[in-house]
Amino acid sequence: MSFNPDCDLSGTIARLFVYPVKSCAGIEVQEALLTDTGLDLDRAWMVVDARGMFLTQRTLPRMALIQPQLKTDEMVLRAPGMLALHVAIDAVEAPATVTLWRDTVPAWDMGAVAAQWFTDFLGQPCRLVRFDPEHQRLSSMEWTGGIEAPNQFADGFPILVASEASMEELNRRLLAAGHAAVGIGRFRPNVVIAGVGPHDEDRVELIRVDGGAEGQVHLQPVKPCARCPIPNIDPATAETNPAVGDMLRIYREDKRLDGAITFGMNAIVRQGAGQMLRVGQRIGADLRFD
Repeated sequence: MSFNPDCDLSGTIARLFVYPVKSCAGIEVQEALLTDTGLDLDRAWMVVDARGMFLTQRTLPRMALIQPQLKTDEMVLRAPGMLALHVAIDAVEAPATVTLWRDTVPAWDMGAVAAQWFTDFLGQPCRLVRFDPEHQRLSSMEWTGGIEAPNQFADGFPILVASEASMEELNRRLLAAGHAAVGIGRFRPNVVIAGVGPHDEDRVELIRVDGGAEGQVHLQPVKPCARCPIPNIDPATAETNPAVGDMLRIYREDKRLDGAITFGMNAIVRQGAGQMLRVGQRIGADLRFD
């Protein structure tokens, strides 16, 4: 099927990010395999406390300093003052049960060495767990319109989409107010699109990606992404400054979420699981007028 540019918006995929360990640093990639649960290995691992409750930068900003690297058969984690931790991608040690928001799900514990590494760096008892692929954790069907859209340890949906223009608009406002510009990594998107206007991603019905001979990929934005304090955390230093959140509060209250502050759109995979997403691929989308 040839790509049809006859749509309200057209642009390209500008950047792609994978976050192997929930709430740790992301990896920018030039291409990524798309699966039903999002980009391959995105939020496949998660850090939990001694009770199996998930941990994030919301309470432990130092998690931002943990840098993953994906190799063929292992993930390597590095953090300041720590020796590298090597985690086999296809090996787990013991079954576990963990809690993420309202969901209690089966998982796989990654063993004592990984647990001690995270415990030492984060300063409290921790375990590293892997999502159990035999379990299906569904996105909220209230927002998907009844479509079953699985995800792994993401907060709620498989893909987060944001645009370069939305980031540029925020930075324009920050600079005008005397603050430093910030990077889009603070918002932890998976797919960053270029060629559209600020926050156009809020209003699109379906994002169609030109997959060439493989056919189109369809990503459907379904829910605005409500923002917690994580965008206030500098990924390079783990230091917190409220300037980003304060600025968003001025112009990003979203009536769809009862006035919550939003940036970016949560999306589900409607077509194209098993295909590659690549930086530079063309996209097209039609605007939704509610």
